[in-house]
Amino acid sequence: MSLSRRWVLWVSILFGVSGLTSADEIDVTAPVADIGHGLVQGYQHDQEPMNSVVFVPIPPEKGSKLQAADEAISQDIMKLRGSARWDLAAQDAILTFPEAAGIFQCSLGMKITEERTPALYRLLQRSLTDFGLATYPAKNAYQRPRPFLINGEDICTPGELELLKTDGSYPSGHSAIGWGWALVLSQLAPERAERILARGRAYAQSRIVCNVHWKSDTEAGMSVGSATFARLQNNALFQATMAVAREEISQKLGGDINENACKAENVVLASGN
Repeated sequence: MSLSRRWVLWVSILFGVSGLTSADEIDVTAPVADIGHGLVQGYQHDQEPMNSVVFVPIPPEKGSKLQAADEAISQDIMKLRGSARWDLAAQDAILTFPEAAGIFQCSLGMKITEERTPALYRLLQRSLTDFGLATYPAKNAYQRPRPFLINGEDICTPGELELLKTDGSYPSGHSAIGWGWALVLSQLAPERAERILARGRAYAQSRIVCNVHWKSDTEAGMSVGSATFARLQNNALFQATMAVAREEISQKLGGDINENACKAENVVLASGN
């Protein structure tokens, strides 16, 4: 019996989850439907996304003190353009797999791969969709212009410029995903929670560095990530996958990280926060 099937059986017994009474009925790493744009079906695919417009505050209005603060922060952080922190922010912007699986490997202290940690890999893949889609009710309602449309400065991912022009800035979808993942991984590896959460916050900061989000966008995105994470606690398949992923981490199945590369990443992050 595979690790994933064995742990799903354990979860079904512990939680009394209807429909998960046999280890042969579900595999948490089974193939998942592709829904387009590089996304796979999330855990909440049969539910409406979180209605973020209800619980995130309205974005700062043009001419307000809050907007002025956002603009000042954006202008100040543009000094990082062309730096190693700018390059890392460009790398952070990649949410396709397998690249995205490496974002938190240094803070987790272990590689995340489809081959060696399939449950953890699938957990990040599927939850990405849940975290990201939850920002769209507010994005579509507010259609806030992104910083580069206001300041005319470069962005760190020029290939995405046309797409981002028509995609609302508030809340930040990347920030919701990054912070949501930080919460997931902190729950799975509590002994490394501080490092993981610090990386999650730096990940949101990358969106400001890239000149594609205001600071208030990232804060609202992190709130959406937190809310979606709370909602996922009631999802049986999510919890089953968490159980398997926790075992993968405890057994260090992912393999060792490149310590030198991680030290270099930490130096870059410390220089740009």
